[in-house]
Amino acid sequence: MNYKITKKSENNIYSYYKGQSVLEPAKRMKAFLSKNAIGWEQEFKEYQRLWLKLPKDKIIREYPLHIELELSTECNLKCPMCYTLNDNFQKKVTKKFMDFELFKKIIDEIAGKVFIVRLNLRGEPTLHPQFVEAIRYAKQNGIHEVSSLTNASKLNLDFFIECANAGLDRFTISVDGLKDEYEKIRKPLKFDETFEKIKTISEYKSLNNLQKPVIKIQGVWPSIKPNPTEFYQTFAPYTDLVAFNPLADWRHNDNEIIYDENFSCSVLYQRLVVGSDGQVIMCIYDENGDNIIGNANEQSIYEIWHGEKLNKIRKIHANGDFLNLEICRKCLLPRKVERNETAIVQDREIWIENYVNRKQMIGE
Repeated sequence: MNYKITKKSENNIYSYYKGQSVLEPAKRMKAFLSKNAIGWEQEFKEYQRLWLKLPKDKIIREYPLHIELELSTECNLKCPMCYTLNDNFQKKVTKKFMDFELFKKIIDEIAGKVFIVRLNLRGEPTLHPQFVEAIRYAKQNGIHEVSSLTNASKLNLDFFIECANAGLDRFTISVDGLKDEYEKIRKPLKFDETFEKIKTISEYKSLNNLQKPVIKIQGVWPSIKPNPTEFYQTFAPYTDLVAFNPLADWRHNDNEIIYDENFSCSVLYQRLVVGSDGQVIMCIYDENGDNIIGNANEQSIYEIWHGEKLNKIRKIHANGDFLNLEICRKCLLPRKVERNETAIVQDREIWIENYVNRKQMIGE
């Protein structure tokens, strides 16, 4: 693989939102953030402050700000751009659900210490038979925000009501394109059925004066590009945010990768990832689990967060040597993006950020 580094004068500390954009005007974006903060307004401000400060100043907090607990590595779809279709993933990653006793062990330790728990990573989390119970347990133990990502296959109204009553704060729903495009990518799901679920949820929230769970829609840009205004106008009336991501190199096919100079990864100071088997993965983008830094079945989150393995990785990044780590060379966070497209959404022009030398073809 060939790679080179772009020159920049500033130190590039990226959050995990790098590359993600919204189809929204500023007013709706501000409202979305306000809804996310409902019930923990002061703590949310502190969370936002620390999210930027910790990686910038290389501060290791007592506990991470945010923990990903992977409830499932199982998925009921085979989307063509997804890394779960890669040979290495299928050989190395065991498909399973997280043991609920392990889940409770982790929540019991981090309660009052970690702001956000996200119940997903590599699979479809709603397949876990105790998904709703996991939400309830985390919220009852003082986790300020519990969120999850879903393909909406299980998201009928009854299930949504269970999640809402358990205290779920945000659902991000993956919707790639409209109609035929969606059904080609999200097969065997049907667009009309998914859209009807989203409308029904919106109506229920309105009738019951519910602000949460906040509903966010996101898809990959190539699926939205043919008709961004239609996509936005379809979903905006029924959701809190409509967002999109550039197509990343999840299939690891790219050869000419350009990185930003002086990159230092923010994730190492912000959050931790526990796989469904209890193995703690170095990074949210280590999808094959090639770099294990601990085992939550045997160790505390505190021990892993402050452990020798993770501190060694932090030191490598602090010294500017991230390219010495294979997983970091494949990661999308240090990869350079460029604003090389614009699109019209209603009467607004928006910029599209794509990864440099990344072909925007789904499945490639």
